[in-house]
Amino acid sequence: MGSPKRGLLQTRRCGGKFRVPRLFYCLVMETILDSQAIQRLLPHRYPFLLVDRIIELVPRERIVGVKQVSINEPFFQGHFPGSPVMPGVLVVEALAQVGAVLALREIEDRDQKLVLFTGIREARFRRPVVPGDTLILEVTALRIGSRVQRMRGEARVDGQLAANADIMSIVADRSSALQDDGEKGDKGNR
Repeated sequence: MGSPKRGLLQTRRCGGKFRVPRLFYCLVMETILDSQAIQRLLPHRYPFLLVDRIIELVPRERIVGVKQVSINEPFFQGHFPGSPVMPGVLVVEALAQVGAVLALREIEDRDQKLVLFTGIREARFRRPVVPGDTLILEVTALRIGSRVQRMRGEARVDGQLAANADIMSIVADRSSALQDDGEKGDKGNR
């Protein structure tokens, strides 16, 4: 790969202090929330916790997370042997988990809450995500309420758009969400 042409190298402000070339953005990311802090907010655990850290956070507006995609991910065993590709639905799930961190940080009794998917719109998958990729997950709040959330997510690898989607969810009481699901049996969609 040759060097970029003069004037075409994109830069990004890092931590509000200085600008760095987008190419090197991943090398200088400051961690706002590490995996332990994320696990205090989200109920997800390995192998389904799909965000490793949060690197930017503007409460009630915007959040950026990181997922280091490793060949050791369990889904690569079957998707696809010899040509591993991260399933697109898991890229959208990773965006939703980053959005859930944004929503749950604003709720005082978050230990008693779950963020549940209610819809996905306009999902597009633009490039494959493969082992070794650093997935940058940017989620912008379109509507943050005490119960209903709507967010726009973009997943990027090396500055290229890999996937994007509008994500809708509700914040439910953990105990009633589990009771409702049990009462509905196979009819529930959670």
